[in-house]
Amino acid sequence: MKCLLIASESAEVLFYWTDPEFELNIQEQYGASQEEGEKPPAFEDSINTLFAPIIISCSTMVDRLGDSYTSFSTENNHTYVLHQFEECLYIAVNGDREEGEEDLKRKIYVMKKMIEVLFGMVTLSSTLIRKELRPQDTEQRTNLWKYLQNLLETYSRLQEQDQSFLVEAVERLIHPTLCEQCIEFLERRLVQQINSSVERAGEEVLHAFILVHTKLLAFYSSRNASTLTSSDLLALIVMVQNMYPSNIDLEDTAPEDVENTSAPDIFYTPEPSPTNRDSGTDRDSVNSGRHEESRHEESRHEESCHEESYHEESCHEESCHVGSGTPVFQFLDPDIQMAEDSLQTLEAPPPDPSNPSRVFLEVTLKEGCYPMMPHSMYCLPLWPGITLVLLTKIPNSNLAMSVYVFLEAFAKLEKRLSEGLEGSAARGQTSIQDLRNKLDKFIRALGTSDIQTSQLQSVWTEFKSRAFTRGGPGFSKDLVPWCRTMKSQLCGVYRQCFIILSLICP
Repeated sequence: MKCLLIASESAEVLFYWTDPEFELNIQEQYGASQEEGEKPPAFEDSINTLFAPIIISCSTMVDRLGDSYTSFSTENNHTYVLHQFEECLYIAVNGDREEGEEDLKRKIYVMKKMIEVLFGMVTLSSTLIRKELRPQDTEQRTNLWKYLQNLLETYSRLQEQDQSFLVEAVERLIHPTLCEQCIEFLERRLVQQINSSVERAGEEVLHAFILVHTKLLAFYSSRNASTLTSSDLLALIVMVQNMYPSNIDLEDTAPEDVENTSAPDIFYTPEPSPTNRDSGTDRDSVNSGRHEESRHEESRHEESCHEESYHEESCHEESCHVGSGTPVFQFLDPDIQMAEDSLQTLEAPPPDPSNPSRVFLEVTLKEGCYPMMPHSMYCLPLWPGITLVLLTKIPNSNLAMSVYVFLEAFAKLEKRLSEGLEGSAARGQTSIQDLRNKLDKFIRALGTSDIQTSQLQSVWTEFKSRAFTRGGPGFSKDLVPWCRTMKSQLCGVYRQCFIILSLICP
């Protein structure tokens, strides 16, 4: 008896998942209430009817009291946990006592994290994320929801079968010779060739790693790559496992061969927000250093993976083969001959990039931390249970960084004005003027070739006339709605550039 629901403040269902028992219970409950001969309601309508009073109650309490409840239990021992993210309300339910409040909270944060990885900064606009989660086209909506449901079920399966997901940690397989040779292969035989390919001008491999089921066998990062956080890596492993489920009992793995570092309470951090770059995740991350550093780290038996809070998936499934010449590796240990055979399934030419997944991951640079930056992900099965994953930089990813900077600036301005700190906003004229100049240049660079950028330009023009023109309201609370509108328009540009042309569901 389990369920997870995402709904808008108007009680519109944006996503739902139920197990068979919960679904049967709802069908029996609402089917029995129908008149004889009357067609039973659609399941989504029944879900809406069941949860509408709870959603409306939450919204009413927030409006009248400025606060709401976050959990409750019913007479039939059903536990409900609720969490509001902007205007989206997440509700997790358990009716078989297999999950407590903490388990349900974790499930909510997992679902929120997966949606962030799939939709990026669109999640920062309530209006846009509602449209993304509930497309008007019925078939598209069904496919999207089915994909999200599969991701949640994959996570639940891993949590039951895999110790690393139970304690929210990243695990590495430790075999110094094998790890070293795999990393060398990734760098010299794969990454360098892809990065030097003329066909991939502008697309650079940032990270490449090999998974044995859910365990890291080898991990390579290019010299100019940001670290890949444990939060993002765990989410990517869920996606890979959703593509290629493991069919073995992972508990059979010998403990001395696996490194498992616990990362408790990974999910219990606020969602990434432009108002606070450090609020979304802990800044520690999986060690994804340079090739030499990775080689040194892989040879250690005591290495820690740091804590971190926890897109469409489409992948290139073309099989690859190495030529008939010298093997990629000449392993001396017969016990790892299968690993050699697995890596030999790769040929020198890189895979066709026509169907990469679009994922949004955290990037940390010397300028600061930028959550939900767009990447392309390629996932290649090398052998049953062994998968190669490539993460590449998107040529126009700098645009996403600019959008985030502007979103953060407007979020801070909105906060100051909402709190009645108009004077503080006015005294910050230097930074505001700098924002004005940079945004003017940004919009000019975008041009007005599409509706979204034209709308952004129009709203920005109105904002400037109100904030900077004599006789206008200036920096007062009257600007708060316009700050929100500017944020929504910026998220719309982000969506136009990085999501609307991508295929969310395979």
